[in-house]
Amino acid sequence: AQLADKILELLGWPGRVYFSSSGSEANEVAFKVARQYHLQSGKPGGATRYKIISRHRAYHGNTLGAMSATGQAERKIGYGPMAPGFIHVPPPYPYRAHPKLTPAEHGIACAQAIEETIIYEGPETVAAVLMEPIISGGGVLVPPDEYLPRVREICDEYGVLLIFDEVVSGYGRTGEMFGHDHWEVKPDIITMAKGLSSGYMPLAATAVQAYIFDAFMGEAGDLSHFRHINTFGGHPVSTAVGLHNLQIVEEEGLVEKARSVGDYALAQLKNLSSHPWVGEARGRGLLLGVELVADKETKQPLDDADVLAVLGRCKQAGVILGRNGNTVPGLGNILIMAPPLVATESDVDLLIEALVFALGEK
Repeated sequence: AQLADKILELLGWPGRVYFSSSGSEANEVAFKVARQYHLQSGKPGGATRYKIISRHRAYHGNTLGAMSATGQAERKIGYGPMAPGFIHVPPPYPYRAHPKLTPAEHGIACAQAIEETIIYEGPETVAAVLMEPIISGGGVLVPPDEYLPRVREICDEYGVLLIFDEVVSGYGRTGEMFGHDHWEVKPDIITMAKGLSSGYMPLAATAVQAYIFDAFMGEAGDLSHFRHINTFGGHPVSTAVGLHNLQIVEEEGLVEKARSVGDYALAQLKNLSSHPWVGEARGRGLLLGVELVADKETKQPLDDADVLAVLGRCKQAGVILGRNGNTVPGLGNILIMAPPLVATESDVDLLIEALVFALGEK
């Protein structure tokens, strides 16, 4: 109860929290809550709302529902068929937007794609829109400022719930307590995991607004309660660790530190833009990405062998980096950096030195 209260305090709205053990589980809980909420809301069409709209390139987990929501094709090879009712739309990707569109216009166009999909599928069939405020593993895609507010408006207009997957971006990673705080847009449901315990114990959570929970307050025996259990959900050791972890995050000012060190890191990464392989450096806080291209004019992704060579040389220099991988065929060309929230500017300097060495002279 203490951890649930703390989570709601940080979110800034009344609600309820359901604990589980992983981000995948937290998202599965969110899907079930969204569908059952509509069924029991008493609103017209609620009984037929089951579809979840998510985005290409996004990662939401490896259980069947979460994998079905994931927008990375290669993660699904060998595991089909996927669960029905999951639909994907394009995410904002300013670097690869249509050249005639401003970032703001691109953001609105991507939000419009969600509205068009809701209309095409039939609003009475759509339960929720699911998204990471900033796509992380799919390439660190920071949306234009106009995007999330417009998505919130669209969801409200059509009675669709908005779910934010903050498994990666929650608890300071992006320089705000939650990724959606950058745009002051509130979700109906939010999922979280990694930063909730900083990895010291398996812990995840799904938080819902109070008006969502109210739909589950029926009479005993009428099956209106949330009929979901898991073996280790709400484990007292895990939740105690989570509570202490959040106290440390606040007491040591790690959110503010992630913001300031992240700003420094992004500025240093942007200084690499003169290199012919560096197409764009982007990010928020300590969630950062560098997109490598073979040609800056065409933005052709850098060849896979060259990307792997860069990663190998970084390792030689003492820095282990990841990339968005082959989850998006032909686009495994984005280096992804998520330093610990306690990272210093000196740590960033070491990262930059390794990247300079790895990229070499071209």
